[in-house]
Amino acid sequence: MDEGFEIEAQALAQVLDELDYFQVLKVAQSASPGEIKAAYYRESRSYHPDRFSTLPPSDMKENIGRIYKRINEAYVCLRDDTKRTKYLADVLGPERQKKLRFVEASEQELKKEKEQEVGATPQGRKFYMAGLADMLDEAGKLIKNDMSIR
Repeated sequence: MDEGFEIEAQALAQVLDELDYFQVLKVAQSASPGEIKAAYYRESRSYHPDRFSTLPPSDMKENIGRIYKRINEAYVCLRDDTKRTKYLADVLGPERQKKLRFVEASEQELKKEKEQEVGATPQGRKFYMAGLADMLDEAGKLIKNDMSIR
């Protein structure tokens, strides 16, 4: 293994928890999807654990595994425009340190809340939409009645 790479990997592993996904992939926050993909391929080739499979178990091998996982995590988040926009807003916000890693749990919670509101099954969604349409129809009738009284 190249000594320069070893030093770079150790330094990166030490500051990994302080870097956002753009810094992990070494791209600007305004990078295009193509640039993000190219950076992902470049970094994942450099830190892929299979390249270091012949190393004996050590801190270096463990650090490379952590770095590789974070590179994949960064790419999964930044390749999706919706996740990327939310992540960028979080990183630029006041709670930057808490938001450096994109958490799927918050996405799952939002999805569950919507499912509870709308329904988890096709039949449940159908009933929800029918009820919503009835409510809107009733609201329209009330508005018409109110206007006719005035």
